[in-house]
Order: sequence, then structure tokens, then C-alpha cells
Amino acid sequence: MDSGDRLAYRCCGCDRAEAIGRWSGACQVRGASVSVRELEHRHIVEQHPVRVSHLDIGAAEKVAIIGPSGCGKTTLLCCIAGILLPTSGEVTVDEKRIDQLSDSDRRKFRRDNIGLVFQEFELLEHIDVRENAYLPIWLDGREPTDDEEKKLIERSRRCGIEQLLHRKPRALSQGERQRAAVCRALMNSPTLILADEPTGSLDSSSGRAVLDLLFDEADLSGATVVVVTHDSTILDGFDRVVDLAGEAS
Repeated sequence: MDSGDRLAYRCCGCDRAEAIGRWSGACQVRGASVSVRELEHRHIVEQHPVRVSHLDIGAAEKVAIIGPSGCGKTTLLCCIAGILLPTSGEVTVDEKRIDQLSDSDRRKFRRDNIGLVFQEFELLEHIDVRENAYLPIWLDGREPTDDEEKKLIERSRRCGIEQLLHRKPRALSQGERQRAAVCRALMNSPTLILADEPTGSLDSSSGRAVLDLLFDEADLSGATVVVVTHDSTILDGFDRVVDLAGEAS
């Protein structure tokens, strides 16, 4: 295997990874594991494919994915979520081969198990922030419970957007839209949280608040967290950092 086919792993030096083992013995870990094998994805407009030869993420692990622009970080996240299908290779989430599921089964799996924070937020402009947050629940064919309403209010308070729940996305700043997207991603109590640059439009204080919210929610539920980021200041909070440098030809 040459250098272009290897993932570089860097341990953060924090003792959170060891704590997970002790914590999972006391609590029921419900996070989804992730396995990627010999993944290749080729966009029609790209000359070279994105390649990731080997990646394992354990249940309840918090992993940051870093690397230069164009190396395939977002593509990898989309393949894990089943939004994109790899040209070749295997993607397994919670022992399900995502790359072998039908379109409808992938959508259902995402709805039931994955909380997504998109780089472009993907908020619906014609409904307000509260309604955007409830979309995962409504897509599940039900109405939010009182407990879910309380959780949304608390999450929005921690993100600093509690007073903005009645506003439509077009009335929000980029940073406020980003925080609204994070609140929405947590509404379906996901077993896997996938976030693409969740602090990218935020100042350091707001970024830390959003990351703390993601981590606290994951600690409460045992969810797995995978974050794509260029922000080196947040890496110390993760159990592990995966560097994709060299994976894109």
C-alpha cells in the first residue's frame, strides 16, 4: 500500500477515549459503528476519484476528519450517510451495508439513525426555525412531544438562538443558520451525528458552544460523532483525528 492509499491517524492525547470504555460499561451505548473499505468515488467532472482505503469508527466515538480542500472529506461524509454511493468499495454503518441499500431504504436509514449538519445548512426557507427543527419528526409521521419541544428550547438556548425560533432562515445570519441546522440534526435522537464544518461560520465562543452541545448530546445518548473540520482549535475535544491528506489522487 503506497502513501496515497494510507490514512494517517493522529491520537489527540486526550483521555476521553479511555473514558468511553468505562462509561459504556455503566450506560447502554447505542451509537452506530462505521466501517469503510476500499472506497472510491468518482464525480463525472473530476479527473481523479476520491479514495479512502480503510476507516473504522467505533460506537460512541467522537472523530474529527481533517485534510486539505478537495481531498474528499465531504464526499466521505456523504457516502457514510448514503447520500452518495461509492463507485466501488464498502460502507457499513451499524452492521448495514449502506452501499447495497435501495434509495428508499437509505433515506429511511438516514431518517431513523443519522443526524446531519450540512455545510450549506439546507434549511427550508419558507418555514421558520422551529418548523425546520421539527422536520425529522414530521418525516417520521408524528408530531413532536412536549419533551422534544423542551429539548429544542434548551438546545436553542445553548446555541444562542432561543429568541429566533419564530424567524425564517432568510432573516438569520450565516452563524445563526448554522446553529439552527445543528438543532435540527439532533431532533431525531440520532445514533450517528455527521457534521460538515459545523463551526465554520461561527466565532470561537459560538463554535465551542455548538461543539459542546453536540458532545453533550452524544454523551447522554451514546451517539457516535463524526465531524469534518478545518478548525484546528477544536480538535482537542475529539477522541481521535483522522487525516485524509494523501487520499485524493
